[in-house]
Amino acid sequence: MIDLRSDTVTAPTDAMRKVIADAIVGDDVYHDDPGVLALEERVAAFLGKDAAMYVPSGTLSNQAALRVHTDPGDIVISAAGAHINGHELGAPAVISGIRIKEVASPRGTFTPEQVRAAIAVPPASMPASLFEPTTLVAAENTHNEAGGTIWPLDLLRAVAATAREIGMATHLDGARLWNASVASGVPEADFADGFDTVSVCFSKGLGAPMGSALAGPVDLITEARRVKQMLGGGFRQAGMMAAGALYALDNHRERLADDHAAAQRLAEGLAELAGVGIDPAEVDTNIVYFEIPEAYRVCDELTAQGVLMLPLGTGRIRAVTHLGIEPEDIDRALAIVRDVLA
Repeated sequence: MIDLRSDTVTAPTDAMRKVIADAIVGDDVYHDDPGVLALEERVAAFLGKDAAMYVPSGTLSNQAALRVHTDPGDIVISAAGAHINGHELGAPAVISGIRIKEVASPRGTFTPEQVRAAIAVPPASMPASLFEPTTLVAAENTHNEAGGTIWPLDLLRAVAATAREIGMATHLDGARLWNASVASGVPEADFADGFDTVSVCFSKGLGAPMGSALAGPVDLITEARRVKQMLGGGFRQAGMMAAGALYALDNHRERLADDHAAAQRLAEGLAELAGVGIDPAEVDTNIVYFEIPEAYRVCDELTAQGVLMLPLGTGRIRAVTHLGIEPEDIDRALAIVRDVLA
């Protein structure tokens, strides 16, 4: 099978498995697992933050951030199609009692002007207490649903600065921040600058078996640890998984460029096929979306011939390149898509 459903389907390499097996462990609930402590220190330094917290998943990392930044009834501004709103199963409402207000964003970005426009301004004839407070801006880099798109650094900084000027907190969902950095040449810490908290993931393109981290100031991360435990995210000998994440940081970041090249190769090949709608120039990183009629039927036939992709509605398909996908896999996948369409 050529599995292009997601970069979460990666398997640890033999070298990573050995590091995991040899890991010295403690108990992360007591915050004394040496591997977890080392990973948290490394990630905090990497992102230019004071502290970090290792958690089992990106959803938990994002939701812990939303919980410590907001009060029930607050509004959070995000781009249309944000992962925190569309792919975390209503968690903002359930866990924090908040509402996500999405702003139009064809490429997963928005502007300072959109931030200002999204905040309700009470007229002089009405008390401000009749309006929900808008207290947090959440950006996503890369933006999954927009196609793995990268925020321009100047725009991202301007949005964060505007939020601070207004008195709002900021959170960056950087599940694929590593991809944004490798593709753009902008260090992760530069993207993270200006954001109170940043979430990053190890189990996507980096190829670790599990885990994400939330980084930020000590007081917020201390509060987030309580949320992590409250939501059942406390795990014991987590140093084995942390060892995989540390190995990935040291050995798999630069190779993300291979995934980006594979995605571009796939996009260019798809663009040559009749009936497929895609602009390869809009593929920034490792996520490829293309328009096609009868997407569910096409994906069923692709699966039968050994290629897994995700149908997103009746006319759109997603394919994601990752560790374990070789150039010849892309060529074979394109040949199978061509045969299915024929």
